[in-house]
Amino acid sequence: MDDVIIIGGSFAGLAAALQLGRARRNVTVLDTGLQRNRFAGRSHGVLGHDHKPPSDILAEARQQLARYPAIRMVNARADSISGTIDNFSVLTGDGESLSARRLILSYGVVDQMPDVPGFAEGWGTSIIPCPYCDGFEVADQHWGLVWSGPQSMNQVRLFRDWTDTLTVLADGHDIPPNIRADLAGRRIPLVDGRIIGIARHGSHGATIKIDTGPDVAVDILFAHPRTKPSASLHDALGLATVNTPTGIALKTDERRETSTPGIYAAGDLANAGIPSVTTATWQGAMAGISAQQSMLV
Repeated sequence: MDDVIIIGGSFAGLAAALQLGRARRNVTVLDTGLQRNRFAGRSHGVLGHDHKPPSDILAEARQQLARYPAIRMVNARADSISGTIDNFSVLTGDGESLSARRLILSYGVVDQMPDVPGFAEGWGTSIIPCPYCDGFEVADQHWGLVWSGPQSMNQVRLFRDWTDTLTVLADGHDIPPNIRADLAGRRIPLVDGRIIGIARHGSHGATIKIDTGPDVAVDILFAHPRTKPSASLHDALGLATVNTPTGIALKTDERRETSTPGIYAAGDLANAGIPSVTTATWQGAMAGISAQQSMLV
């Protein structure tokens, strides 16, 4: 029996494994190699790794974990979980049955691309979600923002730290009069109509096709599609969740423990705030430390 099984081996999962491996706790990491930010060419704002491809950071992390004999990396999917604290069982997609005293869920989320031609093709290059991740590289350029709900007004205010040229695209949303007045007061154009296509041009730029008017060209387009967990294990376990503006996240306490004793969660799967590599890493480290300390006698 392992001390801990970690389901999901991206930044959160590997950070948890590092803490557990250094504590000489036996841990198995299950991973499918499909981390959420694989579409991004560079990972920015990560201390010590700024401007590196995320795949390179993960490859280096796995090499470093190889020096800890207590850590086992397995390229496999977790199909089901059963049991309770001190006696969990995990069945993998390869038919292997594993057992552990604790579990850490870090299998992340997937972005649900809208059914708009060109959106998926531009995701991570000409269409991005996070100014902290990529805003510096496109500062002082013409930004576009796809309206996704009331939280988008916070993005409007936030973006002013990077650019004074912003166009908001309603994309079929009914924008309230007070929001329209606020945007007008900030001299930010609002384009009504629904987006029916996006064409990438250059390294970042995009031309947005609108069903009721002329095309809109921007240097970079920000969008926040809905997300969903990349697996449904938490549903089968009945774990408590919280609603976020773009989807659900697993509910955890300050030690990253979920509503079921012995099961911890970290990374985008359990992040109701701003998702980032840095956030995933510290949450994973906390989950690993908390799981280890919960087994002390």
